[in-house]
Amino acid sequence: MIRIENLTKSVDTSEGLLTILNSVSLNIEEGQAVAIVGASGSGKSTLLGLMAGLDKATSGDVVLDGHSLNAMDEEQRAILRGKLVGFVFQSFQLLPSLTALENVMLPIELKGDSAANEKAKNLLVRVGLEERGHHYPNQLSGGEQQRVAIARAFATEARILFADEPTGNLDTATGAKIVELLFDLNREFSTTLVLVTHDERLAQQCDRIVRLVAGEVVSDEETSARQGEVASV
Repeated sequence: MIRIENLTKSVDTSEGLLTILNSVSLNIEEGQAVAIVGASGSGKSTLLGLMAGLDKATSGDVVLDGHSLNAMDEEQRAILRGKLVGFVFQSFQLLPSLTALENVMLPIELKGDSAANEKAKNLLVRVGLEERGHHYPNQLSGGEQQRVAIARAFATEARILFADEPTGNLDTATGAKIVELLFDLNREFSTTLVLVTHDERLAQQCDRIVRLVAGEVVSDEETSARQGEVASV
């Protein structure tokens, strides 16, 4: 589903060339949940942005579902994202002028789906916000806003979901509920999940944990939960 080939990202600074990622290579299979962990500045969010085609690598390539991002221009990458990818961000990224229902409807409408209203309402039910659809983001708690963002991410039935610190702005109890919801929906929709997080407990719920240090992969291991599942089959 996702193939990363010798991915390098460097930027010019006043002190010279800074390498953020150095020859990263990974393969992520369809339906896997993969956590990317590392300290601040390790390159986690940069890697996520490159995988999603939001940024261009200095060298190397990302192949999403057989499509080389290097072979595409910005417009083509945007079209591919619209077909394949959903996002959940730490800062929610909801449109403040739209209600919760309208925020979830928007990506469905952009695909030309005439059933956008019904699908969005069903997703709000799934995330427990059926009574809050007419509220605007500033009328919702942080946890509620993140639930709307998750509903929106699944609205187009994306095959790949990128999540960047999805619990970073939430308290521990709310974050735990959001994590449970995210994994429940991920299993239900059989998406491929790539998750950037500082939270080791969250990472352990994924199938694999990829650790970055100074822009390089230092380990790539199955979690104990995944190993136990395999052993019991």
